[in-house]
Amino acid sequence: MILSVKICAFAAKGGKTVKKGWKSLAAAGLLLEILILLCGCSAPRIIFNPQELYALPTLPEKYTDLNILLSEILDSGAEYAAPASGTNTQPVQLVDLNGDGQEEAVAFFRNPNEERPLKIHLFTAGEDSYEHLGVIEGTGTGIYSVAYEDLDGDGYLELMVGWKVAVDQQVLEVYSLRPSGMVGLVRTDYVKYITLDLDLDQRKELVAIRADAEGGGVADYYSWQADGTLLSQSSARISVSMAELSQQGRVTAGMLKGEIPALFVTGVTEVPRAITDILAVRNGELSNIVLSEVTGVSSQIAPFCTLYPGDLNGDGLTEVPWPTRLLSLENEGLSYQRVDWYTYDGGGSGDVVLRTYHNLEDRWYFRLPEEWVNRIWISRTTAPDEAAVTFYILAGEGEEAAPFLRITAISGSNRDYRAVRGNRFVLSRQPEVIYTAELLDANDSWAYGVTADQVRGAFSLTDTDWVAGDN
Repeated sequence: MILSVKICAFAAKGGKTVKKGWKSLAAAGLLLEILILLCGCSAPRIIFNPQELYALPTLPEKYTDLNILLSEILDSGAEYAAPASGTNTQPVQLVDLNGDGQEEAVAFFRNPNEERPLKIHLFTAGEDSYEHLGVIEGTGTGIYSVAYEDLDGDGYLELMVGWKVAVDQQVLEVYSLRPSGMVGLVRTDYVKYITLDLDLDQRKELVAIRADAEGGGVADYYSWQADGTLLSQSSARISVSMAELSQQGRVTAGMLKGEIPALFVTGVTEVPRAITDILAVRNGELSNIVLSEVTGVSSQIAPFCTLYPGDLNGDGLTEVPWPTRLLSLENEGLSYQRVDWYTYDGGGSGDVVLRTYHNLEDRWYFRLPEEWVNRIWISRTTAPDEAAVTFYILAGEGEEAAPFLRITAISGSNRDYRAVRGNRFVLSRQPEVIYTAELLDANDSWAYGVTADQVRGAFSLTDTDWVAGDN
């Protein structure tokens, strides 16, 4: 009677059933009664009322108190003004700021009738209620972003607020929660900022990038002092303008050789070119280790192909992409056929550690063996529901290039059938696309030919590069 016991227990828990419609619940109740009778369950007959099986959830009492406090602010003439960018864009956010296991509430408002219209209200959490802790006020057109980080490792989260003060101007303020309330630590103009432990003291420093008085780019380095304050320690010049940084640019936290933390600041020019500055701490001061003393700009200027610094090979170091133009078979012109990836040491010297072919259209890349460098051509062709990239052996004068490898992205309703047609073998199955490869005739006779396993090992999908927004 194990089955009957389980069914009887299920029937007894009917009061927790989710409502899917009164008719379906009534039918379910009738079905359970029948099953109970069939199983011979000795429990008393249960009569189901569908309305008794559904109840609206109730919030804990302290959240009701919080809602009352928020309503009082709204009744005073304020309106919600959620941050416009970043990962925290809710008008009311619950965050454990002091590490006590209770979530404080942070609420964002705008009151146009006041001199400082932007308001961030903070509420401390108790066991059963919320109390108003204080308010942070700002001026400008809106709250651009907010972030929470424990910068100094004391268990308390610092609150970093970006205020939008003009169309092309933002102000960053950093606050720390102390027993006396929120204490302001930093206020500075910025276009982008990032936090990272650059000096390896187990605390995160702040680097804010802004335009200087002459319109050039500068990175300000804020480090922790003995008295617990966060002060500007030094500044480093960067090569790109704020327009080049703010549009398609990016700031990446990474690592140099020797496990030296660094920031990779990439700006994109109109040409387009990617200009990458590398910032690291030397003798307690921020330094741009690739800034040329001759030109006054970074020596790392490369064509831009929507690729940014990152740890592509998983060795813990950050690689910087350098696309290289090679001859294309399709139009006898120049196209980007190879990307060389450089890692750097603390002195700014770089070495190639990886070469790839990046197919940005089809979202995959292939790690190229060193023996293929300057020995291959690559072409891409498309057909209905297929996009194929063919690798050719570079021929001598008067000879035709010989194809030796083809990688194809297959979509469409019959992609499973086409993925195994001929000599194709599957590299990756995705919800809408199957990636396959095929070793062609010239591969067998070429000294640098590859096996199917080597192709699988060199193939990777590009990461989905989704960014919620800058802080």
